[in-house]
Amino acid sequence: MKLNIEKNWQNQLAEEIDKEYFKDLVYYVQNQYNNKVCYPSENLIFSAFNNCSLDNLKVVIIGQDPYHGPNQANGLCFSVDSSVVNPPSLNNIFKEISVDLNCKVRQNGDLLDWSKQGVLLLNSVLTVEDGFPGSHSKKGWEKFTDNAIELISQKKKGLVFMLWGGYAKKKESIIKSNHHLILKSGHPSPLSANRGYWYGNRHFSKCNNYLINKGEEPIQWTQ
Repeated sequence: MKLNIEKNWQNQLAEEIDKEYFKDLVYYVQNQYNNKVCYPSENLIFSAFNNCSLDNLKVVIIGQDPYHGPNQANGLCFSVDSSVVNPPSLNNIFKEISVDLNCKVRQNGDLLDWSKQGVLLLNSVLTVEDGFPGSHSKKGWEKFTDNAIELISQKKKGLVFMLWGGYAKKKESIIKSNHHLILKSGHPSPLSANRGYWYGNRHFSKCNNYLINKGEEPIQWTQ
């Protein structure tokens, strides 16, 4: 596994990258990619960092692990390439944006444009084996990404953290809540959304209002 992490991020995370557990993680992931079909492709593993600079960072959205089907995962949580059918969770995100911002439902599932505007789309686990969700969990990724979240929380002020579902909400304990806006709701998956835990959270307008009040450009969630 190549550590193709953007230079500034790599410098900030250098201490973590140098730890023994991370070296063990790299060895494990490389072995998995050499012997099995895994996602995303190796060059996209660190896409969340590479497409959203620390200086430009405004919003953090935390996912669990990559999509485990062919051609889906592109290194950004909840995102898929534009040529791929949108997963149900992503469609539910777009529906909430449409109602919240009174706009057309977005169709393009590639969220790279969000990243470029300062939205860190970070999965807690950055790799997965084909057909086996959670297969690369508890191998070291969570420790690495938790450290990244904690570092972001300490280095920056006035960020918006969107925590969707029980898994993401557990990350609140490593965020300096008095320095940031933390928005919490149910997960956008059909199971949670259909029970009323997702729709109506208005996270996207709340986020933009917060940024505007700080004198910053809001995020263009639609296309």
